[in-house]
Amino acid sequence: MKNTSILSRFQNEVAMLNATQQPWFEHCVHAAAEFLVKMEEDQGSTQVAASGFWYSEDDWRSAYRPYDVQDGILRIPVRGVMLNGYPWATQWATGYEYILEAMKRGMADPDVKGIALIIDSPGGMVSGNFDLVDDIFGMRGTKPIRAYASDSAYSAAYSIASAADTITVSRSGGVGSVGVVTMHVDMSAAMEKYGYKITFIYRGKHKTDGNPYEALPDDVRDRIQARIDSTYSEFVGIVARNRGMDEEAVRKTEALTYSAQEALDIGFADKIGRTDSEITAFAATFNQRKDEAMADNNEAQTITTEDVNKARAEGATAERTRISAILGSDEAKKRPTIAMKFALNEKFASLDAAAVNEMLGSLPEEKQEQPAQEKPQAATTTAGAGVQGAIFDAAMAATQPGHVSTDGKATEGGTKTEADQAAEDRALRQAAGLAGFNDNTK
Repeated sequence: MKNTSILSRFQNEVAMLNATQQPWFEHCVHAAAEFLVKMEEDQGSTQVAASGFWYSEDDWRSAYRPYDVQDGILRIPVRGVMLNGYPWATQWATGYEYILEAMKRGMADPDVKGIALIIDSPGGMVSGNFDLVDDIFGMRGTKPIRAYASDSAYSAAYSIASAADTITVSRSGGVGSVGVVTMHVDMSAAMEKYGYKITFIYRGKHKTDGNPYEALPDDVRDRIQARIDSTYSEFVGIVARNRGMDEEAVRKTEALTYSAQEALDIGFADKIGRTDSEITAFAATFNQRKDEAMADNNEAQTITTEDVNKARAEGATAERTRISAILGSDEAKKRPTIAMKFALNEKFASLDAAAVNEMLGSLPEEKQEQPAQEKPQAATTTAGAGVQGAIFDAAMAATQPGHVSTDGKATEGGTKTEADQAAEDRALRQAAGLAGFNDNTK
């Protein structure tokens, strides 16, 4: 005798099923029920992962909660009847809980670059479906999600597929059946024929509404229809949102099922292709992105090096201009010693020449001894650099040991003694060739 424990959950309930696939549906629910019995009978001691959901890889039960990552793509099977309260993935049925747990794990797994929902299902339960679909839809943009109808993605299964970024249908596949259904069986005539009479003893007018032993009253039918209409509207709205379609366009399908090309034409699918080839191409996109990212990184490093060299050159030019503007000013000529400190001391490096000269102008003028009359010593300058180049080299040598001078030669680095500092000061004064900066040191 077949186990009807799962089938009974569909009785008198709204379902999302493709009615033309009833034989497949019935086979799936019976096989899934037998599987549940097997799982309940086994009380093995194998350990569950820390999450409380995933079994360890060496546990045979992990085959029914697969986590299959290949080439960066997590492949989630969505096969058989869609069930709520069924935390497994088998060829006969897939539970909404399993799909959600697999999605969450994949989104958190750094080794997963994209997720493929591989679907072959006639549909299933309304209960739990819309919540799952909303969760998947909310994951969009975190990692790419692609659905593959291989071959069928009908009703409840199409609802799940629509939450993905794209839908690919195999050439022999089909999608759609955006509709809901329930049924009532009236056994009253048969009961009368065989002499059975059922008497309900109850309290509450609607307590026995929809029972199979009485004809369905009109008011009860109307209430059931209202429930159907409400669920259908929600289904339509979800598909329209997920696919970027107008709700009226979805309603006009009137729960039809569509072949691959028809689905493409009405907007229920994005592509027709072989599932294995399309998933391979999906994985290849990430390798291409990795190569492009490496190329962009190399280019960025080249640009950065060029920018650094440019910045250094601009900084050297700015420093030369600043020192020349300070030491060549009228204020500095009357206060050479303090001007030298303002020009070379790092404490004042943030002040531009105009600010330094303004400060110099507010200070007392320095007494300057008249130098003995002698032939001025020519300042040694770098060819082509002129007085400003010599000033810059002398100043930079005084502040930055090991700097590159205007002739492109590196000066010697090291710790400066007082004698070194005095020599550098004399070089700067001589390079300036300006009144007030003659070398008085013998």
